[in-house]
Amino acid sequence: MKISDGFDARRLRPKGQSNWRMRLGAGFAAVLATFGVLLAMAGIASLIGHPPALGELNTSPAGAVVSIVLGLLFLYIGVWMWRRTRRRRRSSGGLNMSPHLMKKHD
Repeated sequence: MKISDGFDARRLRPKGQSNWRMRLGAGFAAVLATFGVLLAMAGIASLIGHPPALGELNTSPAGAVVSIVLGLLFLYIGVWMWRRTRRRRRSSGGLNMSPHLMKKHD
């Protein structure tokens, strides 16, 4: 099949915007997840018997459990945000083709 002179494959892909907002969001999510892991580890260390991990913040077992729960919550939110920004960054690279050019599925 001969390609005509006026065909430009770059027109099929949308001109993407800068991904800086998504990259910054993914970086913030990674920092949040890291903070969550460190906070949970400090709470676990306090429960095991090394209470100076966070100073006076978690000297009691109840404070250690609260720091573990907050750390796991930060970890969950960070991973959720990271996956969401990654999914948005990857989904914007689709082709702009007319539906009648796609294969028919009966």
